[in-house]
Amino acid sequence: MQTVLSAGEGSERHILFDRSSALDIAAFVVAGIDLSPGTAIPSDGDPRIDRALAGFLFTCGPDHIRHPEPVEGGGGRHYPLHGSLAGTPVTRTTMSAGGDRCSGAIEVDLACGGRAAVERLWQIDEPTGSVTLSDRVINIGAAAFAPMMMYHMNIAGRLLGDDTRIESPSVEGGSLAWRFGEGESAHFCRKAVAGDGRWAEVALAALPGLQDRTLSVRFRTDTLPFLQMWRCQRGGANVISIEPASHRLAKRPDLAAHGELDRLEPGQSRSYALAFAVA
Repeated sequence: MQTVLSAGEGSERHILFDRSSALDIAAFVVAGIDLSPGTAIPSDGDPRIDRALAGFLFTCGPDHIRHPEPVEGGGGRHYPLHGSLAGTPVTRTTMSAGGDRCSGAIEVDLACGGRAAVERLWQIDEPTGSVTLSDRVINIGAAAFAPMMMYHMNIAGRLLGDDTRIESPSVEGGSLAWRFGEGESAHFCRKAVAGDGRWAEVALAALPGLQDRTLSVRFRTDTLPFLQMWRCQRGGANVISIEPASHRLAKRPDLAAHGELDRLEPGQSRSYALAFAVA
């Protein structure tokens, strides 16, 4: 499914949604340039994630958000890489007549044996070109589960230059070189600093491969209180990711021991939201 937004001469945006994977974003094109990394990604051996990571945004969760870990009392079963949602087809989609709103419904079987629904709404503000995602995760199963969500926004490293910076109140000093850390791959996870209305902000500033434009991301910190970022320039991979997350970077037993895996009872729901724009 493709939504086309014209936000002024020379600033046409194209968003390609993937119906076969939770209505995530397979491509985000600005002025003829796709921000997605495509094939310039590493593989962890999970074909769902290989496909999802090649796009601009995929959703981790709603039962797990990082590398596989054993299901609690699951008799040897594991939560899959980045959770169960990626690779799940949508059951319903609706596009507005003006092409500025797209909604979808997804039902997903969880690794723990439960079941969840995701009600998803994408909205595009034509004057500014800002794209907003609103998600509602509902427990439609018979037992409680601990909801976890992370939004994996993937940007082609070829678009970045030596002077590109990560700009955010959530990083030390408010600015960080995009080649943070050591070696060919690195990541960090920090408590997000909220501004007005409990929204945090982060930007990749001055992308020479995108005519020195800036990618700005905002996200709700009441349910996404952490900013995680990852980069990989290893072999043929060249990608950097902005990843608003519901939980800090820790193993599930540690999160549970500190009371951070709060449970969603049957019929209960939780909402998440983010927005991004290129200017």
